[in-house]
Order: sequence, then structure tokens, then C-alpha cells
Amino acid sequence: MVWSREFLAALVVGSLCASSVAQTTIYQAEGAALTGVTVETSTAGYTGSGYVDGFDADGDKITFTVNSDTSQLYDLSIIYAGIYGEKYTTVVLNGGAGSQIQLPETSSFTTLSGGQLLLNAGQNTIEIQSNWGWYLIDAISLAPSGERGSHDITTTPVNPNANSDARALLNYLGSIYGSKILSGQQDQESLDWVTNNVGKTPAILGVDLMDYTESRTSRGASSTDVDKAIAFANRGGITTFCWHWGAPSGLYDSSDQPWWSGFYTEASSFNIATALADTSGTNYNLLINDIDTIAVELKRLQSAGVPVLWRPLHEAEGGWFWWGAQGPEPAKQLYRIVYDRLTNYHGLNNLIWIWNSVDAAWYPGDDVVDIVSADDYTEGNGPISATYNRLVDLVNDKKIVAATEVGAIPDPAQLQAYGADWVYFCVWAGDYISGGQWNSLSFITSVYNDPYVLTLDEIQGWKSTN
Repeated sequence: MVWSREFLAALVVGSLCASSVAQTTIYQAEGAALTGVTVETSTAGYTGSGYVDGFDADGDKITFTVNSDTSQLYDLSIIYAGIYGEKYTTVVLNGGAGSQIQLPETSSFTTLSGGQLLLNAGQNTIEIQSNWGWYLIDAISLAPSGERGSHDITTTPVNPNANSDARALLNYLGSIYGSKILSGQQDQESLDWVTNNVGKTPAILGVDLMDYTESRTSRGASSTDVDKAIAFANRGGITTFCWHWGAPSGLYDSSDQPWWSGFYTEASSFNIATALADTSGTNYNLLINDIDTIAVELKRLQSAGVPVLWRPLHEAEGGWFWWGAQGPEPAKQLYRIVYDRLTNYHGLNNLIWIWNSVDAAWYPGDDVVDIVSADDYTEGNGPISATYNRLVDLVNDKKIVAATEVGAIPDPAQLQAYGADWVYFCVWAGDYISGGQWNSLSFITSVYNDPYVLTLDEIQGWKSTN
């Protein structure tokens, strides 16, 4: 949404650093408390008496003080200019959990949604913090949130030949969507840590098909993740696979960029756009060969009766993985090739297809996506509501939404307060779950004992009842 300067001016009520919020109200950035940033006027189109520039160092921020008559949920909008390219900012309410907000590139001041904020009755602080910096902040606005209607999601798989296992899984997810959230943990060792230290086991095990393809196995890599997934499914659990796809060729394999980092853009010369442009070329055939290799492993899961929450080409829009390095069109094309090859050529009917980017320009289409998702590594155990709302809007609330990777587990109470109805979360492995910085043991324990959060013991029989 873009508002005209005239419309904004009609809403402005001065700098308003401490005003009661009763309707849509603009808070000018130049009237907030400034830390490490400056008020400027050289870029035209701002409202008020200026805008705030800087945000080029850790700790740079602006702090708004807002009074609310009641404890209430508000829609936040941010009026900004992204003249230095696409960036990210972090919004922090009352010194608590942060929410990462994408700021697309713009040529002028623009208004976009910053998600929702649950203001306390009385005084509140809202910080706009430097994240991936260099953007201009003109103002923010707050308006009381309306009631969210009932979800209108589909649980019909995009693959018309999806088998009964896949259909049961998607039906089960639909049956709990909006009322419960499934707990998930990446990596078997980290899942076992949760079991041993919390006394409950996550409902979902996250594993990876990374070490099954030629560019890695030829250098000594191996994996038992498929076996772990089958074993976990036999315990009544649900499995999700990502694929850190090592570039099929062009690995630098240097001290700075070792072969095992070959899924990163900077670790190889592999160019997805040129590979897809020549369907008779070596690199295109290497892509197909890798997909065929992965199909062998997915068929093992299908034969074992294991439906898979399947998340290929994750985080494409970030560009840090080679499949997203050339922009949205090659990434979407590759995703459709993977879908077609696995579904129509290999007859894999046990897959629930998950897309893992938020930007609409990257979305490959409703006909090849069952679930939309995002990965979020914002600290503070917040509800990640801004990202959730963007995903709901992306698919017009027609598909289930999942938090497929998180560093900080979202607080169940905040999830319910914000109406951020993620169907599951999956915490990344290692220190993210066990190190104590991202999630304290006491907090993890409280989450796993919360009635809103489903664990392995609480989902037994999900397949037979769906």
C-alpha cells in the first residue's frame, strides 16, 4: 500500500511522542528519540519536518513512545524510502522480542506493513533498529487491528496423485491449523537433546538431503538422514526434509570456500540461469542427475510409508544460495523442474510441497505449492507476526503457513495473542536449541509443556485418523 503525501499529512498530529492511540495515527521519526541517526531533509517526499537517515551501525535506532488506553493489538505501518536497495529493519516493542521487516527497494517514500504490535495499557516504546542498514525512516503509523476471519485454506494436495499418506498429513495439518502448533527440531542429535533435557520429544524431525548427491559424495560425504526419518516416522512422528544442494559443478574447493560449502553462491561459479538456458548442456544434465539421485532416497521413504514435508530451494530470495543468485525467474523455473521431475517422471506421491520465500515476485504458483513458509532468525521468542501476515496475504489465506526454520522458538502466548497461526516451528540445530542464548532451557521446557504446543506423544495416530 502506498499513501499519498496529502493523505499522510491529513493524519499527522505533530511529532506525537506520547499520544493516546484511538485510530490511525502517524508518529514522525524526527520527533522520536534518536540513537546514532540524524534528521535529514534532502530527499523529497517526506511528511512532517524531515526524516531519519543513518542506520549504518549496530545500535542505531529510533524510539517512539506511545500511550494506549487499553491493552490492544495494533497494525503497524512504516513510512520509509529504500533508496539504497532492498534492506531489513528490526522492530522491537517494549524492549522485548524483535520482528524483522523487509524493506524493498524504492525510489521514493512508501508505506508498507510492519505487522502487528500488542500494546500494553499505558506507555509503550517502539524501536526501529538498524538491521541490514541504510534506509530512510519518515514515520510510523498505528491503527487498531480488526478481527481476523476464519482461515480458508485448502488441504487438497497440488499433486492429484498424492497417496493416502500425503493426504493424511496435509489433512492433519489443516485440522490443527489455527488452534495448535506442532513442535519441530532440526537434526536427530538436537532432537535427542530436547528429549533428554526437557522430557518431551518434538513432533517433527527436520533432516537434510545434502549429502546424497554427486558433488558431495564424490568428496567423501555420506548421510543416514533418510534412515533417521524412517525410524522417527515409525515412532509416530512427522518428518521434514530440506536440501542444501551442493552446486553440481564449479566448486572452488579452496581454503576460503571449501567444497562442503558448495550450496552457497560464493562457493562456486555455477550459474543457474545459464544452466537452465541450455537444456542439452552439461550443467543442465547435472541438475537433472542430482534430482534423479534425490528421487532414489525419496522413493525409499515412499516405500516405507513416510510422507515428507518437502522444502526444496529454501531461502531462494536471499540470494546466498546458488539457486537464488540469479533472481526469481531461474529459481521458480528450477522449482517447477524439480516438481515435474519428482512428481511426473519419478511418480513420487508422498511429498507435501513447501515453498520457502515471502516475496510475491519469487512465488512459483499455487499449482505447485501446498504450504508456504519462511525461515526467521530474529532473537527474542516473538511471534514473527509480520512475516506470517505477509505469507497469508501472499496466498490469499488459501494455504497453510509454516515457520520452517527458527533460531528463537516463538512464545505460544504471543502466537495466540497476535493470531500468528504457524502450523509448526522447526528450531535449527546445535547452539540454537542447546546453547542457551537463543532459547533458555526454562523457556524451552515451558514451551514443550504448553497446551498450545503439540509434541510427539500428543500426535500419535495422526495418520490413521486423517
